[in-house]
Amino acid sequence: MVLSNEEQEFIKRKHEATLKLRQEFLKQSSNPYRHATGEGGTVFDAGLARFQAMRVSNYEHFKPTGKSFRTGLFAVVLPIALYAWALKAERDGREEKYRTGQVAYKDRQFKFI
Repeated sequence: MVLSNEEQEFIKRKHEATLKLRQEFLKQSSNPYRHATGEGGTVFDAGLARFQAMRVSNYEHFKPTGKSFRTGLFAVVLPIALYAWALKAERDGREEKYRTGQVAYKDRQFKFI
């Protein structure tokens, strides 16, 4: 696969930025006087802080749309409703067989004896 000059420059810039961030992290995390700053034992990561803040405030900024409604309906409500309907139909069918005498008492799945 041949990369264009623009792609090569982009990859090079990205690699240099990664190396710069790595060096900064190593510098901060290996500083023996870090405890004197009162920051604790972890290095502050602005990107991680933004991500965590976004996760916490996600529900405050949620706007219901047709897509989110369909997702909730098909992923949560519909499977539960279909399972409840299938369970009720199976139990009603079994109860009907018990009441009409098609299944002997000794052959029933759940007995009181």
